[in-house]
Amino acid sequence: MSDLIHVRGLRLWAHVGVLDFERAEGQWFELDLRLAFDLAPAGRSDALADTLDYSVLISALQRQALSIRCHTLEHYSESMLDLVEELYGPVPVWLELRKCQAPVSGFEGVVAVERERHGSC
Repeated sequence: MSDLIHVRGLRLWAHVGVLDFERAEGQWFELDLRLAFDLAPAGRSDALADTLDYSVLISALQRQALSIRCHTLEHYSESMLDLVEELYGPVPVWLELRKCQAPVSGFEGVVAVERERHGSC
């Protein structure tokens, strides 16, 4: 499928990390998502019901970030993929989840995981 909905640069404050203070205090994460979906029906009808409402997803991810407590980006990203499936069913989805400030001495870069689910579309 060539039609994609992109959500880029979604900043989320979450309590994720191996170190105790990361889970206690929280930190910023940044998320990019791609959802594959046939956009032609919405293109013809101009009806929100014919597409995936990305505002619903963004709000759900923001709520999830407030409640999650875990150690790894892998687990956090898995919960995001599960959430997409809960909202839209088994659509193909790709994400990159970035930890904006990894607590590694002398490291100023970004750490990320990239995940995808193929869905059934």
